[in-house]
Amino acid sequence: MADLKYYDIIQKPIITEKSMEAMGEKKYTFAVHTDATKSQIKEAVEKLFEGTKVAKVNTMNLEGKTRRRGRTSGKTAKSKKAIVKLTEDSKDIEIFEGL
Repeated sequence: MADLKYYDIIQKPIITEKSMEAMGEKKYTFAVHTDATKSQIKEAVEKLFEGTKVAKVNTMNLEGKTRRRGRTSGKTAKSKKAIVKLTEDSKDIEIFEGL
């Protein structure tokens, strides 16, 4: 198990139509480190974004896709996605404001 700090866990926000609609329900989607657990993701969100309280974390492991280049085939890297639901009294995350 890798020694992960809270700033290593969350890699980037995922901005799609579906994730933007979920923001109305205080659900935010992030690409996270593949070794991160739900409790580590919860702690990272609460430390990185002041005034947020996490109610629930859902994670998805995404396998790499098979890609070809001529006769050679390979796979892209695995990734992990997390949907974080905030409590009702929690502040919104500022990086998603104005999108």
